[in-house]
Amino acid sequence: MAQIDVSRRRFGGLVLASGLVAAGATLTAVTFSGPALAVDPVFTAGGKAIRGFDPVAYFTEGKPVKGKPLFTHDYDGATWQFASEANRDAFAADPARYAPQYGGYCAWAVSQGYTASVDPDAWKIVDGKLYLNYSRSVQRRWERDISGHIAKADTNWPGIKSGS
Repeated sequence: MAQIDVSRRRFGGLVLASGLVAAGATLTAVTFSGPALAVDPVFTAGGKAIRGFDPVAYFTEGKPVKGKPLFTHDYDGATWQFASEANRDAFAADPARYAPQYGGYCAWAVSQGYTASVDPDAWKIVDGKLYLNYSRSVQRRWERDISGHIAKADTNWPGIKSGS
């Protein structure tokens, strides 16, 4: 049986290691450390920010709503989709108001010093800002000390964003 040493600093590592072992690969060590190098809003394969969900809808409808390809806006290196023309126009007028914090990466992960993708259903608006998390279980961990995690993430984000 392969020996696996997986650091818990990156969520995707465990999935990668499991896949390699399942495929019969010999894996002696997998270690992830440090921040991700490329920092852009979290994309799907099609290049849509936050997996095509409408960031304005979190504020106006209080829930995640899938955007439509008909209503898009390019911002911060990503294509954002919206459920309506009104939502697209609101975002275009003030993207900083509606865009998720930390480039759309998991708020808890950024508080820990690295990036991770998000589940659009794991979200919270705090002080008028949208925060996304990797999963609902990670969100519960983040919610144990929201203000503390936001303070840490705010401190970590400039270094993560610049790749240093």
